[in-house]
Amino acid sequence: MPNISPFSLPGRFWRGNLHTHSNLSDGALTPQQVADAYQQAGYDFLMLSEHFVQMYDWPIADTRNMRSNRFTTILGAEIHAPETSAGELWHIVAAGLPLDFAPCADDESGEQIARRAHAAGAFVAIAHPSWSQLTIEDGRAIDCAHAVEIYNHGCAVENDRGEGWYLIDQLLNEGKRLTAIATDDAHFLHGERDAFGGWVHVKAESLDPDDLLAALKAGHFYSSQGPRIEDLSIDGDELNITTSPVDTISVVCGTSRSAVHNGKAITQSTLNLAKLRQGWLLREPSPWIRVVALDPAGKRAWTNPIWLRDL
Repeated sequence: MPNISPFSLPGRFWRGNLHTHSNLSDGALTPQQVADAYQQAGYDFLMLSEHFVQMYDWPIADTRNMRSNRFTTILGAEIHAPETSAGELWHIVAAGLPLDFAPCADDESGEQIARRAHAAGAFVAIAHPSWSQLTIEDGRAIDCAHAVEIYNHGCAVENDRGEGWYLIDQLLNEGKRLTAIATDDAHFLHGERDAFGGWVHVKAESLDPDDLLAALKAGHFYSSQGPRIEDLSIDGDELNITTSPVDTISVVCGTSRSAVHNGKAITQSTLNLAKLRQGWLLREPSPWIRVVALDPAGKRAWTNPIWLRDL
């Protein structure tokens, strides 16, 4: 029975947010106030992703003095360059940037600055695709991305454009090996309305920022708005999953097929993956799946894509 990464790996899950702003760019709170708020909310790590643009003097927040043995920070930023198909700046989350990362050149494109961040050692994620109205062509353009932001809480509460699965699912169907992050993009402009709504659980043996960054790049995490995924394994056509109490567990894939378990306070489930290969209109089964757990409050947890051809 092959266990699925990250659930079979040693270490523990660390809860963190990779997309949040302080008054170093367009947020309301100081960096220390933001870090304190996340630590008090039960997070293990945080990245301040300030807008890396000239109007804010190209900030990469140096939060190293906020680290302790109970809470840590990753250095990074939200980098920008022209231009998406909608004619706007790219928004790209880059976790693990060096403090001396060079500003965007006048003739540098979004694709180029993303590749430069990747080359500098960053975990690169395409931010809020629905809010930015990104097309599949836009998604293809950032060819060095590790991940797509599949839930952005700030965008969800601001204008109901928080979802990003539409983009990553299409890219997965083209064979792109991407992972999926949930974030806040909190600015604290209206209290905590845009905070603490989406995060990643990263599996690592320590809270060391380098260990967390390596785990992010390797895809050793899942994302959540609340529910926990405790364990997941696949045995032939049976997917076995253990979660915190939820009402729905669904396996979705690159076609319209799904396998679903509905109930009350489900904590363990076995779903039949053969259902994903059934259907009179289905021409070819999907090579990948992902799992969604939905709790009674409507909050979700999402696994990263699981490539069945690798099992």
